[in-house]
Amino acid sequence: MYAVIGAGPMGLATARNLQKQDLPFVGYELHDDVGGLWDIDNPHSTMYESAHLISSKRMTEFREFPMDDRVATYPHHREMKHYFHQYAEHFDLRRHYRFGTRVTALSPAADGGWDLTAERDGVADTRHFDAVLIASGTLHTPNRPALPGDFAGEVMHASDYRHADCFHDKRVLIIGCGNSACDMAVDAVHQAAKVDLSVRRGYYFLPKFIGGRPADAIGGKLKLPRRFKQWLDARLIRLIVGRPSDYGLPDPDYRMYESHPVVNSLVLHHLGHGDITPRPDIRAVDGHTVTFSDGERADYDLILMATGYRLDYPYIDPAHLNWHGDAPRLYLNLFHPERDDLFMMGMIEATGLGWEGRNEQAELAALYLRRLAEGHPAARELQRLKRERAGRSLDGGYDYLKLARMAYYVHKDSYRAEVARHARALRAEQ
Repeated sequence: MYAVIGAGPMGLATARNLQKQDLPFVGYELHDDVGGLWDIDNPHSTMYESAHLISSKRMTEFREFPMDDRVATYPHHREMKHYFHQYAEHFDLRRHYRFGTRVTALSPAADGGWDLTAERDGVADTRHFDAVLIASGTLHTPNRPALPGDFAGEVMHASDYRHADCFHDKRVLIIGCGNSACDMAVDAVHQAAKVDLSVRRGYYFLPKFIGGRPADAIGGKLKLPRRFKQWLDARLIRLIVGRPSDYGLPDPDYRMYESHPVVNSLVLHHLGHGDITPRPDIRAVDGHTVTFSDGERADYDLILMATGYRLDYPYIDPAHLNWHGDAPRLYLNLFHPERDDLFMMGMIEATGLGWEGRNEQAELAALYLRRLAEGHPAARELQRLKRERAGRSLDGGYDYLKLARMAYYVHKDSYRAEVARHARALRAEQ
């Protein structure tokens, strides 16, 4: 018997692939239904009311369960919640889950496998599992850096943000310039007395549509040399939206695709209209006054820290995950080098990977479990390789920024090709 922790999109993909391989499993989910962070009604979600997908639906959906044609190109989070509810219903996945149940401890059993302790309605019980597939997500523990001083106003993290009403008539400073930060800055424009955006480093900004088509669906058929593609795409984006410095933001000091881009042109619109004021990094905070690295000062009522999230799996000792630095050191961000009974599902980011790319990861894990039990030679070969290649980068030659949020970033094509190669070998008859 196997355990799946989480019923968000990755947990559902994991459950579906175990189901397809006829492998018995029990799912654990803290909320009372599926959907994970895409369910804003889930008290553990970090979703906000204005959120939409930043990748288009056809580049994001599960291949065996396409989104309805009537769904918008970039669906609202409530459409995504509905989609995952439909997915779970279509494949009859809910019956495998224990909802409203928190996993509190996961420890290696003396005779192999894992002992999993879970609590529901104040009652805890422990069960033994032959293997555990962790799919509890990467975006639920906020990264909250300390401010350089004492702020007299309100401080909140993006994880606590739900609706723009919290900005009403306030002087707002948003720290960060990722996709969520830019969404929230745009939201604040329509409510706040003023909106400033504190940005430390440069970002590439991509529009969601080019010529009426979703930007992520354009190109890709012709494979270009990496360095030429970086130059060409950066040049095209510069022609379409300009340089970040045209809007008062710092220009990137790295090549395109070496960090996750911001898919938001509305923030540039509002910067260009003076609705949002760009600011550099913060030097000091005193009362309501913030001093920036350029010496400028301004007063604020609310500081919103859109400073991202950190990997956190509180129910298991990080040593059991082969944790090094900012993330576990695994093969394909999935396979533990020594253990054949522990899998990290969805601990992966890549531009354009979508849910189908993550589904392929889940399929590989399920195939491996089944074929290993059967003694298949491809499973034994993968068992050997994962020991040798744990932590090996699949960056496709891109020099990704050395940041915590990039610690589990991969190059989509390189990653999918490696996963597909192993999956083909595991599907082959002995």
